[in-house]
Amino acid sequence: MTPRRCLSVVVPCYNEVATVRELLERVLASPWVAEIVVVDDGSTDGTRELLEAVDDPRVRIIFHEENQGKGAALRAGFGEVTSDYAIVQDADLEYDPSEYGELLGPLEQGVADVVYGSRFVSSRPHRVLYFWHSLGNRFLTTLSNMFTDLNLTDMETCYKAFRREVIQSIEIEEDRFGFEPEVTAKLARRRVRIYEVGISYSGRTYADGKKIGWRDGVRALICIVKYSAIGARLRAR
Repeated sequence: MTPRRCLSVVVPCYNEVATVRELLERVLASPWVAEIVVVDDGSTDGTRELLEAVDDPRVRIIFHEENQGKGAALRAGFGEVTSDYAIVQDADLEYDPSEYGELLGPLEQGVADVVYGSRFVSSRPHRVLYFWHSLGNRFLTTLSNMFTDLNLTDMETCYKAFRREVIQSIEIEEDRFGFEPEVTAKLARRRVRIYEVGISYSGRTYADGKKIGWRDGVRALICIVKYSAIGARLRAR
């Protein structure tokens, strides 16, 4: 499959001064990338100043004056994308932009509307880290599948690639990490075509700056129920 510049990359960014420069270089090196929309979510560690110095016509920066959360950053970013497809790319280098081609394959072939990059169905390299974090991820994915009737292996993955019109038609309500179960539930309710492909993963430790914690897991549980078809019916009453 010949690469073409058909991808908008949305980068939610909060206090990532150590990695965001390299991340942008790696994303821009992809032959698939037409544009990057970075949403700086109120960084206070020098990330904002670094981004202000970026001089590339393919990169647009949105600055939030205060930290609002990943979901709020993605809501702003998705509203600005213009390419055929859009993908989420965290700024922390846990996910590899050189794998965009694999994620875009089902979209380019016309068989998918959304593609999830699964860390659990791949033979590619994975950094070995937290058992309980991994177990919690699998639990949330299983519970999400029960409410959506999907058979995903990694609902919480960062790498979600969408047809632009699909993601721009979805109202993102969650401001923080509840975005993952929310968008999964809303996609399932719309019965869009979802594929999974295996990806590599270089996870960070909490000492490295990993931000998700147990409170976000609790919120994910709430979102799985809230945005499911059952939850939508209850909310409509």
